[in-house]
Amino acid sequence: MQLHPTDSIAVIFCAQRTGTGDEAYQSAAAAMAELAAQQPGYLGEDHARSADGMGITVSYWRDDGSAKAWRDHPDHIVIRERGRGEWYSEYSLHVARIERAYDWQK
Repeated sequence: MQLHPTDSIAVIFCAQRTGTGDEAYQSAAAAMAELAAQQPGYLGEDHARSADGMGITVSYWRDDGSAKAWRDHPDHIVIRERGRGEWYSEYSLHVARIERAYDWQK
């Protein structure tokens, strides 16, 4: 985890995996993480996944325009549609403005 500037945007993606196509999913997820990191306004991301396939990815963006540009990136659109068809049984997405941020590590 890393501290992100206040007044930045967090895109919170919560998804339940179907459990099919694991290798293709891992490949696509890695490619999307790499592509997102190359986008203007990208600040980082955090991930968590439970044993039952429920996952959360939070991506951080400098501003709402940067987050929307990522949403509308043609390669991201293709993978999002593939996710809906193959890899996810359900998902939700939330966009929030970061007003405060704290960081700690041992």
